Amino acid sequence: MKNLLLVTASIVAFGAAVPAFAADLAPPPVYTKAPQPAPVVAAIYDWSGYYLGINGGWGSGRNTWDYAGVQPDGSHDASGATVGGQIGHRWQSGQVVFGVEGQGNWADFSGSNLSQVVFMDLTNRTKTDAFGLITGQIGYAVNNVLLYAKGGVAVAGSTYQVKSTLTDQHVNTDNLRWGAAVGAGLEVGLTPNWSVGLEYDHLFMQNGNVSFTDAFAPYRVRQDFDVLTARINYRFAPVALRY
Repeated sequence: MKNLLLVTASIVAFGAAVPAFAADLAPPPVYTKAPQPAPVVAAIYDWSGYYLGINGGWGSGRNTWDYAGVQPDGSHDASGATVGGQIGHRWQSGQVVFGVEGQGNWADFSGSNLSQVVFMDLTNRTKTDAFGLITGQIGYAVNNVLLYAKGGVAVAGSTYQVKSTLTDQHVNTDNLRWGAAVGAGLEVGLTPNWSVGLEYDHLFMQNGNVSFTDAFAPYRVRQDFDVLTARINYRFAPVALRY
């Protein structure tokens, strides 16, 4: 009986101690996920804005002369260096880039051939000293790399000469000729404002008569050009990067 009372008393004491012990226990810690840093968004090169630049390279014109407009008198290439400048504006929408550009170049394209008319001891010579382009552009940009095509109007100023191989006498005439231009280029942005590129253009010039102030009948000259230039542009864009 005594032992039963001791056991009972022990159970009652333990039951009273359990709530107090549980009350002294600290609540378990609550773990939360650490804040994640904001994702880094890469800057995208923007080709929009006005630009001004210079170019230089090499060109060659194919000149075919017909005496009196009907009798073939030979052909020659007129090749040489060129240097000039360009000004334009571009708009970018997504990865598509639109633009307009005006270009003016000094040129030194010259060449000649002996006349194929059997009764004439003459040399036909062509020298192109300037050309200009007004073109529209459409391109595709991959960040700071732009690939584009262009097309529009071309104008070229040339001097045509007929020279006697016997007397060394010659006659000249100047001619301004209009035509069309197509081309393509690759441009790379080096900084938000500076870019460099390489461009090829083909100029289809109008066929036309060339008259001299002497007894010669007019010549008919067919002419076109191939021009390859390296370019440097500076773009006036207050915000040159998109996010």
